[in-house]
Amino acid sequence: MLDHVTSRWATLILAALRDGPLRFSELHTKIEGVSEKMLSQTLRTLVHDGLVIRTVHPTTPPTVSYGLTELGDGLTQLLHGLMTWIGEHAAEVHTARAAHQAPATANASQPAQQ
Repeated sequence: MLDHVTSRWATLILAALRDGPLRFSELHTKIEGVSEKMLSQTLRTLVHDGLVIRTVHPTTPPTVSYGLTELGDGLTQLLHGLMTWIGEHAAEVHTARAAHQAPATANASQPAQQ
């Protein structure tokens, strides 16, 4: 279950659906970098887990939209806090990562002491 709700694409899909139902093409446009295959697979998993509802609208041709279930909405509220934290602290994490990698890079370029 943890893998399903914390995967990169599931998290982004749930966040995208936070403001209301979207059609597949709208989700694909809104979530940069996701392939149609991955979007389809992840949506199927989220529907099977009861987090997303797939609604077929009786139009010609039929249209399909995806929205959050009550369960999915509760999870998305929790994920929103995490995503907000990531957005606020991403630069600090990148700075720490760069500082940690800098000594290793500097040591690798120095000749070995004998």
